This record gives sequence, C-alpha cells and structure tokens, in this order.
Amino acid sequence: MLITLARTLILYTLVMITMRLMGKRQIAQLEPFELVIAIMIAELGVIPMQDRHIPLINGVIAILTLLFVQVTFSVLSLKCPWFRSVLDGRYSVIIANGVIQEAELRKARYNLDELLEQLRLSSVFNLSDVEYAVLETSGDLSVLLKSQARPVTPRDLQLDTAYEGLPLVLILDGQVMRKELEKAQLSEGWLRTELEKYGTKEPGDVLIATLSTTGELFVQLKEHLRRLRR
Repeated sequence: MLITLARTLILYTLVMITMRLMGKRQIAQLEPFELVIAIMIAELGVIPMQDRHIPLINGVIAILTLLFVQVTFSVLSLKCPWFRSVLDGRYSVIIANGVIQEAELRKARYNLDELLEQLRLSSVFNLSDVEYAVLETSGDLSVLLKSQARPVTPRDLQLDTAYEGLPLVLILDGQVMRKELEKAQLSEGWLRTELEKYGTKEPGDVLIATLSTTGELFVQLKEHLRRLRR
C-alpha cells in the first residue's frame, strides 16, 4: 500500500513538473505536437501507477525523454521558421474580403457549421460584417470586422485618453501582498488607514483590494462582514 502511494506521489509530482516546464498554455492552445506529447506523458505516468511490476524508473525515463523532445522541438521552432511551419502547420484564411474561401475550408477540413459557431463565440452573428477570418494553427478563429461594423473607439472620435495600466492587487483573500505595496511605494500603515474608510482595520477582513493606476482603491470585504452590515 505504501509503495503504491509513494509511486503515485512521485509520478504525479514528475508529471506536474514536466507539464509546468512545457509552458503555460491551456489545452485548447496547444499545438498538435504539444498535445500528443501531453497525452503520452499522462499515459506514461498512469501505467507504472497501475502496474507495480513495471519498474518506476522506466516511466521516469520515458517522461523525461518526452520532455526533452518537446523542449528541443520548441527551441527549434523558435530558431527555424521552416521547422515551425512543418511542425505547427500554417494558418488558413477562411474569409477574405468578405467572401468565404471554400478551397481553404476543404483544405482545413473545416465545415460551415464550425465556422458559424466560432464566429458566434467571437460575438459575431452577422456573416456580412466579417472582412477577414483566419483559422490559426491552434484551431482558434481570428476575426477582423469590416470598418463599419467595428465598435467606435476613442481614436475614431479623436479623443485623448489617459494611460491605463494593470491594477495592483494589495490584498488577496485576507493576505497583504507586500511586493505589490512596494511597487506602489506604499506602506502597510497607509493601507490600514484606507481600510478604515470601509469599516475595518484588518486586512484579514478583506476578500480583495486593488489599486488602479489612477490611484483609485477598490475594496471588497469578506461575505460574512457584508452580511453583518445589511
């Protein structure tokens, strides 16, 4: 029993580390060769867990070999454009100048139902609004709307806008993010003083607190405190 538990923990840890080293992509964003390697790694991790007669080292070596292959292929695809095109394929222009390209649909084995579904997922319900649609190597559909169908932007109205950056998370689930405070050049004392405006002095009472680039502080207290104040 303990041997099975130890083998499971070792293989689980190894597979998690391997997947982490492969990058931060989600399953839907994996290229075909990355998806194949991910499936094989998962399968190689399960087999030694189920069969104690298979030496653990066999699974470890196989997983590390696939990790080496994936990293090598990734480096080569970064350095060599021709290798990247062979490995990942090329994008397909499914709609060009507002016209569906039937030959590209057949080549990509992509039917009209799939095209319409992906357009809807991109919040496009009127096919006549689409200028270009590109099927990426990951399977995602990139859509460029016609100029008359795009939302109006401040640039269109010739309006100047202020800079907006990423807000800093100062408190997360009751924990003070001290590194974020340092980035904002603020102290924990300042933070506690600001929290008094929201009826508390303790960061532990706060679910989340963020600071925008304009200096606006957003604070949401934990649910039990909000209930008490209703």
